[in-house]
Amino acid sequence: MSAFLFNSIGCTLMTLLSYLASLQVFSKFKKSWLNPLYTGTAILIVILLLCNIPLSVYQKGSSLFEILLQLSVVSFAVPLYKEWPLLKKHFKKIFSGVFSGTFLGIFSIYIMSHVFHFSQETMASLIPRSVTLPVALTVSDGLGGTTALTVFFVLFSGIFSVMLGPKLLKLLGIQSKAAKGLAMGTSAQMLGANRSLMWGEEEGAMGCIAMTTSAILLSLFIPVLLLFL
Repeated sequence: MSAFLFNSIGCTLMTLLSYLASLQVFSKFKKSWLNPLYTGTAILIVILLLCNIPLSVYQKGSSLFEILLQLSVVSFAVPLYKEWPLLKKHFKKIFSGVFSGTFLGIFSIYIMSHVFHFSQETMASLIPRSVTLPVALTVSDGLGGTTALTVFFVLFSGIFSVMLGPKLLKLLGIQSKAAKGLAMGTSAQMLGANRSLMWGEEEGAMGCIAMTTSAILLSLFIPVLLLFL
């Protein structure tokens, strides 16, 4: 019991310190690719390697974060509640935009998996790459995916969308506040919603709504997806 408690405290402190250090770096340089979600992970990996800590030991010691990650799904109701008037006002626009983005994302993975002969496990891990991590892990598990691959694909998809999304929207001449927020929230989850907030209040609200709605839609798609996997 004492060994488990020591490991839990040590792993929790290690994780928190890695995040705080990466947050300082991000606050200083303000670069999207230095987001604490990624730099904190990199720092943590370096610490584990230098200290020769097995991954299984760290996973057991940091189980608190896994529990908190699962509980965070409940908080998705908050942005929908706060932006309910905006959701009702633009319901058709939001539903059609998020539904199209979510469906095309799944369809593109399905086609790409067959073209490049991905395994069923890899395809199942790729499908939820564009939704927020707690939901992505649940969907991946339900489809038979791998946790490690799903985490990697979600993180990579998020940072890729945040880095290229704004440039692509500008290149295409898209000025609609709602469209910009929906695009970023659907493709880059919370990172996209935060990026949308930098443009304005309406864009940020649309980003939060898109992030939550896309997670709900993908969860509803699971019974259909199981027929094709």
